[in-house]
Amino acid sequence: MRAPVSVLLFATLATPALAAPPAQESAAWVNRLTWGASAADGAREKAGSGRWLDAQLKHPDDTLPPEAAAQVAAMRISREPLAALVVEQDAASRYANKLTDSAQRDAARKAYQQDMNALANEAATRSLLRDLYAPDQLREQLTWFWFNHFNVQAQKRDIRAMVGDYENTIRDHSLGKFRDLLEATLRHPAMLRYLDNDQNAANHINENYAREIMELHSMGVGSGHTQKDVQELARILTGVGVDLSPNAPKLSPQRQALYVRAGLFEFNPNRHDFGDKQFLGHTIKGSGFGEVEEALDLIARSPATACHVSEQLATYFMGDNPPAAVVDRMAATWQKSDGDIAQVLRTMIRAPEFRQSLGTVFKDPVHYAISSVRLMYGDKVIVNAQPIIGWLNRMGQGLYARETPDGYPMTSAAWTGPGQMSVRFEIARQIGGGAAGLFKPPAPPAAVSSVGMGGASAMMASEAPPSAAAAPAPPAVSIPPLPKLQTAAYYSAVAPALAGQTKTALTQASSPQEWNALFLSSPEFMHR
Repeated sequence: MRAPVSVLLFATLATPALAAPPAQESAAWVNRLTWGASAADGAREKAGSGRWLDAQLKHPDDTLPPEAAAQVAAMRISREPLAALVVEQDAASRYANKLTDSAQRDAARKAYQQDMNALANEAATRSLLRDLYAPDQLREQLTWFWFNHFNVQAQKRDIRAMVGDYENTIRDHSLGKFRDLLEATLRHPAMLRYLDNDQNAANHINENYAREIMELHSMGVGSGHTQKDVQELARILTGVGVDLSPNAPKLSPQRQALYVRAGLFEFNPNRHDFGDKQFLGHTIKGSGFGEVEEALDLIARSPATACHVSEQLATYFMGDNPPAAVVDRMAATWQKSDGDIAQVLRTMIRAPEFRQSLGTVFKDPVHYAISSVRLMYGDKVIVNAQPIIGWLNRMGQGLYARETPDGYPMTSAAWTGPGQMSVRFEIARQIGGGAAGLFKPPAPPAAVSSVGMGGASAMMASEAPPSAAAAPAPPAVSIPPLPKLQTAAYYSAVAPALAGQTKTALTQASSPQEWNALFLSSPEFMHR
């Protein structure tokens, strides 16, 4: 009698994963330091080696396969600068809202929403293509970690037009100095919109961003800072905001020299509180944007920041309750290197405790979905990321969808509930059965009908801001034959370490599709 699927699912929930024995270490290293084993990257024999790690930390290579690179190059977010995208979309929204005819207004608003959704969808697709195929796998994992750490939600205000550039900004700084990453997120309009600092002005203080910088992004809750420090940081951040206008505000000659503008980012001295501040035990004299720089220096170099962010990194890579000794060594490296993220990571990865933890970390939904597709299809480049985007939404970890600034939880308890596992098994069946939708070009977004709009289409063409031509749909590719994981090199490497219950379930599979689905549902594959 065949074992029911529920038996294997129960094993996933109830059986603690064991550290990988030496014979399986190469597979364990690749599953920890990349998005999962793939025949395309050849990392199985190299991950964890000194040369491989040096390349990942010092010289990341983001070269995509030609088919994936062509998809990215065709995207609007690749062809238009951030400022142009946001200004165009803002103009389209304003145009729609000024229309007096209700049918025309509704159609124009619908077109605006479709365009905004398309921009966020492009960002998600690009992110997944990089995770699936880019050689710089460690940086791609860090991009996900840092985005989650400095979380924004795309659906708020006009962030859908900004989120792709925001993710790129984080990616560019993901292996550098934390101080630079912190300022890069502070200067980005997506963060300023999300936490409302563009509404923070003298005599109209908004503490949202100041609080999250200290409690989430850097020092952590209970690190010794006070409510007064939050209030003073909010005063320091007055005038830091976003400006879509091409014209500078009217400023006195004295304040003209204090004005800062870079793209959509703006520091407007007319909105700044120039009084002196007492922040983290230091007096910060009212001087303009220099106050922000001084505050960021204090935050980034605080021992509390070194400890808190090191613990977050260790939790992401090593699982729940990482060893305090490892976190302490990471924090010490942080302070000696002035927050050099690559050096902190090297300290963690080279710790004996890190090696001992291989194979024990439960995959969150993003790791699960990406590692499944990488293992199944290797170098067969997908042309439609919509199935993966849908799977992530179903598993509760949609890209750019976390509403609260704390980001998605990294602890295993958030992802191991029975409902979560049931959804995972259904997704495993789709992926294991071939997931043909990955290789069928996505349907184009519904066009806005001009029926009932009278001359609205012509008016929009002549009066509304010009929008970029729609990116061409990727060409169809042949659906690859069903991969048989049972014969894959990766399975051969991990087979000796499979638990008896997993082996029993696999022997009862009635087809290659079912075998694939059972293996993708196994406790061993659920861990990294």
